Order: sequence, then C-alpha cells, then structure tokens
Amino acid sequence: MPDSFSDLYKIIESRKASKNKKSYTRKLFKEGEKKIAQKFGEEATELIIDFLKGSKKRTTEEAIDVIYHLFVLLSSKKITVIELEKEILKRKNVR
Repeated sequence: MPDSFSDLYKIIESRKASKNKKSYTRKLFKEGEKKIAQKFGEEATELIIDFLKGSKKRTTEEAIDVIYHLFVLLSSKKITVIELEKEILKRKNVR
C-alpha cells in the first residue's frame, strides 16, 4: 500500500511496465489515452455524485479512485509528481 502520492505514482509506473496480464493498470495503458480519459471522467462523476449525496466514507473512497485514475492519465503524458510539485510551488509564489 502506498504511503504517499509519490509512492502511488511509482506503483503505477511499475505496473505500466509490467508483463502481468492481470494488472488493471497495465490494461488501462494498453487500451490507450481515450480509455484512460474515459475512466478518469467516470470516476470524477462518481465522486461528484457521492460528494452531493453520499457519505464521507464513500466520498473518500471515490476521491482515491479519482486520484489513482488522474495519476494514470498524467503518467500516460509522462507528467511526473515532481513536475506537479514544481507547478504547486510556482503558483504558491504567485498567489
């Protein structure tokens, strides 16, 4: 289980490169960017629904699904957690 967002990203990267045909992450990458974007959209919609009508527990669970699928999407564009952190720092200094 990952301890941080960086750990989660590293797991996604390793599964992307994996030969394990049972890996859901590997399957997403194999299906391509459209499927990755579609899954992110589905998970984001589920998060919104649970945010508006669900419990805190369900909202938390859906938020993690969104974060996982976001990291898959970012990984498919070769955007790293380090680049995200740099962007956060850049914006922090502007605002």
